[in-house]
Amino acid sequence: MNTGELLTSTIRKIGKPDEKAMSAARMRQDNLTKPAGSLGQLEEIAIQIAGIQGQARPVIKNKAVIVMAADHGVVAEGVSAYPQEVTPQMVHNFLNGGAAINVIARQTGARILIVDIGVAADMPAHPGLITRKIRKGTANMAVVPAMSETEATIALEAGIQLLQEQAIPGLDIIATGDMGIGNTTASAAICAVMTGKSPAEVTGRGTGIDDAQLKHKASVIEKAIRLNQPDPAQPLSVLARVGGLEIAGLAGVMLGAGAIRIPVVIDGFISGAAALIAAGLAPNLKHFMIAGHMSVEPGHKVMLEHLGLKPLVNLGMRLGEGTGAALGMFLCETATRVLNEMATFAEAGVSEKS
Repeated sequence: MNTGELLTSTIRKIGKPDEKAMSAARMRQDNLTKPAGSLGQLEEIAIQIAGIQGQARPVIKNKAVIVMAADHGVVAEGVSAYPQEVTPQMVHNFLNGGAAINVIARQTGARILIVDIGVAADMPAHPGLITRKIRKGTANMAVVPAMSETEATIALEAGIQLLQEQAIPGLDIIATGDMGIGNTTASAAICAVMTGKSPAEVTGRGTGIDDAQLKHKASVIEKAIRLNQPDPAQPLSVLARVGGLEIAGLAGVMLGAGAIRIPVVIDGFISGAAALIAAGLAPNLKHFMIAGHMSVEPGHKVMLEHLGLKPLVNLGMRLGEGTGAALGMFLCETATRVLNEMATFAEAGVSEKS
């Protein structure tokens, strides 16, 4: 298969939720032993997942968190509080089970997949590491395009292929996560381009930079956009010019999931950037997305509003790794179990509202 063919065929397969399944799920929700609507967003999520899976009684058992890791050439501009060496170091931490996402994935009963799609260092072989390296990090987008459109396409297709592979043993829902020093800079650039906001409006502190660094970071993003002239009507071009390899890989995972009707719980700012690209390529994909949480990165709220997504929780988080998405995935499972296991008024012999 030639480069681009898998991407094109995957996008074509992404349809819309099953309205009949959603209607049946909504009817059951309204007959459960509670005041209608009293479980709020949990009810909405269960109905959405019913539409995605195409069944009135959706089931979530097999869960996975996919964490994509890659580096960014733009760190040469001094946009991060941490050095690039932290990316491979954190990948090792993931593989050893010591990061926050490992703890949360264990608690939610999800398998965790760590993917090297563009770490700048040579990563030693490890049974838990999935290697899909496209190149050793992107180029400095403040000087040249981050990558070529061919490389961006290959990264997107790597994400699609990974999702397809993981669906074989069983996969009911996925959560997306990331690791990559400098990736909030790329994500802010994508956010600004795709939503029409200024870099200053959507650029946050990322790893914890101070006021002067924040101002500098926004100016670097402005420079990159001015230099590369990304067109929001061409999401693939935006991804190539000011994006990142892990952002591309995650966008591919999302597209792959949509094509086979698996709900996608997106994490924070970096996953949000991937969602903007993926939904730009396949507008129907928005119906398959669930926002796990609201990041404190200012651009994340802009992203979610642009996508029409309502976050499940707002805990003041900004770690990434898929932590907010994994928590959201637990709530999605809870929502479907309530729909399936809670008794109706008739089943419980409880009088309904008069």
